[in-house]
Amino acid sequence: MTRVAAIIVAGGRGNRAGPDAPKQWQPLLGRRVIDWSIDAFSAHAAVTDIVVVAASEVGPPGPGQRFVRAEPGETRTQSVLSGLAALDLPEHAIVLIHDAARPGIDAATITALIEALASADAAAPALPVSDALKAQRAGKLATVDRTGLHRLQTPQTFRFGQIRQALSAAGPDLVDDLAALEATGARVTLVPGSARLQKITFPEDFDMLSRLLSPSGTPRVGKGFDVHAFEPGDHVTLCGVHIPHSAKLKGHSDADAAWHALTDAILGAVALGDIGDHFPPSDPRWKDADSGLFLKHAQTLAAEKGYRIDSCDITVICETPKVKPHREAMRTRTAELLGLPLDAISVKATTTEGLGFTGRREGIAAEAIAVLAPAR
Repeated sequence: MTRVAAIIVAGGRGNRAGPDAPKQWQPLLGRRVIDWSIDAFSAHAAVTDIVVVAASEVGPPGPGQRFVRAEPGETRTQSVLSGLAALDLPEHAIVLIHDAARPGIDAATITALIEALASADAAAPALPVSDALKAQRAGKLATVDRTGLHRLQTPQTFRFGQIRQALSAAGPDLVDDLAALEATGARVTLVPGSARLQKITFPEDFDMLSRLLSPSGTPRVGKGFDVHAFEPGDHVTLCGVHIPHSAKLKGHSDADAAWHALTDAILGAVALGDIGDHFPPSDPRWKDADSGLFLKHAQTLAAEKGYRIDSCDITVICETPKVKPHREAMRTRTAELLGLPLDAISVKATTTEGLGFTGRREGIAAEAIAVLAPAR
């Protein structure tokens, strides 16, 4: 398999984007600007290596992220060379070099750039120049022919050995990485760019990118329900929390009725069946399994269909044990597992006033609602 590396360059000061902090560290729709690019490359199955060229302020990889850090240089070219030096790759490996200030990178563009190198030495996303161009000299305007002119974006994509050699021999003032190859006769191909790949340069660009990157489409809602009977034991497990009790819940896995209900809610929101379809109780692999495995799997399947969990509401129905003393621990554990803020997780408990099997203290029921939003 061909190794594919991504280098995200984030060593600039970004002063024109505002005085608060360099643009790569500023928030954009709930995430730092740099995290949009890290997340996109981390989620792409073809990308095997990721280097972030940035100060230590970038911190360690967050949930779902994978990268190593390289120190930035005094110039952009030096920073890219630092990123290349952090990679141990064969000469023919593919390298995508991307500006962190372009948060709109998506999987389709990454794939197109990788595929383009099957018949070229380098590739880049580009948009044709559509506005009229004028050159102003000595107070006079002259029309510039825009035929064949393009606005180049990133990531720009190369073979590892070729771009490393070209940048090492180039001067420090390159407009972009392609400039290092332009005079060598390299075969360069362009793939369609996107308005979403606009670079953040000025404060007003944040508003523009917020509009372009905001989720589109309709949210999905799913509902789940689960029941488990009591059997001899000393605790029950609800939302991954062990609650002392005079009995335990009977089931092939850990019988966590709350997380089972939530798993079914997520699967239902994206029309992927129920928990039994994916983890049949007849399969010995799931005997005594932690139900967190089921919940994370449902989250992954939803992400593959283009949806992220926005919020969820879990209701536990039982006479005993008392759930309220453990409710915050249950919320916290669920939020940690799913990588969601605590205020996106609701856990409630109620009784049936002595009616039915829960009223007779024969077991516990749980229901859950999950709201899924289109992935950004």
